Amino acid sequence: MREPLHDLLLDADWRAVAEELIPGGASTGSKRAAALLGADAQGPTHFVRADGCVVETASGRTLIDCTMALGAVAIGYADRDITHAVIAAVRDGTVSGLSPLKEVQLAEHLIDMIPCAEQVRFLKTGAEAGAAAVRLARAATGRAHVIACGYFGWLDWSSDEAGVPASTRVLCHRIPFDDVAALDATVREVEAQPDGLAAIIVEPIVEVLARPEWFAAIRAHCDRTGAVFIVDEVKTGFRVRPGGVHDLLQFTPDLAVFGKAMANGFPLAAVVGRQAIMEVAARTWISSTLASETASLAAALAVLAWHDRMDVCTRLEHIGRDLQHQVARALREAGATDLAIRGVPQMWGLSGPATRIDALVTRAIEHGVLLKRGYYHFAALAHDPSHLSTIGDAVHTAARAVGPA
Repeated sequence: MREPLHDLLLDADWRAVAEELIPGGASTGSKRAAALLGADAQGPTHFVRADGCVVETASGRTLIDCTMALGAVAIGYADRDITHAVIAAVRDGTVSGLSPLKEVQLAEHLIDMIPCAEQVRFLKTGAEAGAAAVRLARAATGRAHVIACGYFGWLDWSSDEAGVPASTRVLCHRIPFDDVAALDATVREVEAQPDGLAAIIVEPIVEVLARPEWFAAIRAHCDRTGAVFIVDEVKTGFRVRPGGVHDLLQFTPDLAVFGKAMANGFPLAAVVGRQAIMEVAARTWISSTLASETASLAAALAVLAWHDRMDVCTRLEHIGRDLQHQVARALREAGATDLAIRGVPQMWGLSGPATRIDALVTRAIEHGVLLKRGYYHFAALAHDPSHLSTIGDAVHTAARAVGPA
C-alpha cells in the first residue's frame, strides 16, 4: 500500500506523484504541465486554494492567475455571493428523483438573456452540450454530415484522435476560420454526399473575432440547405456578451452552446435555441443524471444576478484591455519584440516562438504571475488595478530575463 501523501510536499514532488497516478498528470488535458507551461517548464502544477484572481500552490506560493480556470471563471474565484448561493443549495440537497425548480428558473432567465433561446437543455460540460446540439441537428434533419470550425471538446463526433473510428471521422468536415470561400466549397462538397448536411457548427472567436460576413454566409447556406446553424459560445457567453457573439454581432443561429463563465467555474452547460429544433430532444436521447444538480444551477443564477446588477461584459472588456496594454508595454520595453499579444480584450493570447513563450511563462511564475502558453488568457472582475500593475511588472522582469529578440 502506498504511503499517504504529505501535505507539505514541494510543487515538483506533487507534479511527479500526479504523473505517476494520473495519465498525463492531470485529468484536464489543457492543465497538463506540458500544455499549460511547456514541455520543459518546472513551474507549479497543483493548487490548494483560489480566491479572487490569486491561486495558492501546493507549497504555499501565491500567483496572480491570468488563465482563470481556462476561462471558466469571469467573476473571480470563491466569489462571496456565488459561494453563499451554492452553500444554500447544498444544504437543501442537490439532487432527488424529481427535477429541481432551479432548473426552470434558470431556463427562464437564459431565455430572457440569450437572443436565439426559445428553449434550454442543461448538461455538465461544453463538450456534452456541443454533442447534444449536433445530435439534435442530425435528428431534426435526418442527415449525418457536419461542417465544423473550432474546438468542441474530446467527444468522438468532432475528434480525429486515436480511438475514434474512421466511420465517425468522415462525417465531420473541418474548415478554416473566417474563410467564406472554403466554407462555400465545403458546403458544395458535403451536399453531394448521400447522407447530406445536418449542421454547420463554429466557434465565433478563434484567437480573433470572425467577420460578420462569415456568419452571414453560414446563415445563408443553412437557410438554403435546411441544415442547422450552431454557434459554440462556451468561451464567449457571459464574457464577450451574456448572449455571446451572436448577441454582439446580431446574427441568429438555430442553436447555441454555453458553459464556462455561465456558472463561474461550477460544472454546468446548456444548449439553447429554436423550439422547433429543441423539441426534437423528445425523439432522441440526451440525458445526464446530474445535469440539473442544484449547486451548479445556484451558481449560474448567482452569476446572472451579477449581470443584472452591472454590465459585467463591458467591465471585462475594460479590464482585459488594460491587461493587454500592461503586457504589451512590458514586452516592448524589455525588447522582446518577437513576442506579442493577439485577440479580443476578454480572451487573448501570446504569439511568437514557442521556446520564447515557454521561457517567458516560466520566468513570470518566478515573479508571481501565472501565464500560459498561447491562447487564452482571460480577464476577470477580480483583476483590480494593483493586480494589473503587478502583472505588468512581472512580465517586464520575465521578458528582460528571457532577453531581447
